[in-house]
Amino acid sequence: MQTGKVKWFNNAKGYGFILSEEFDEELFAHFSAILAEGYKSLKAGQTVQFETKAGPKGIHAVNIRTLD
Repeated sequence: MQTGKVKWFNNAKGYGFILSEEFDEELFAHFSAILAEGYKSLKAGQTVQFETKAGPKGIHAVNIRTLD
């Protein structure tokens, strides 16, 4: 599992990006990859833990858990 911080997340569109020191690029984060009960959302600056998966347009964060 890697850790990072949410750069931004758009609740209306259901996606955003995560920054991690372990990667040179931003990681795509979709609401369906968030492991949470109820409303699945992230906030800018929030620390998260995640796994990665190669996607058609770059690396995707999956199995995202909030740490704060």
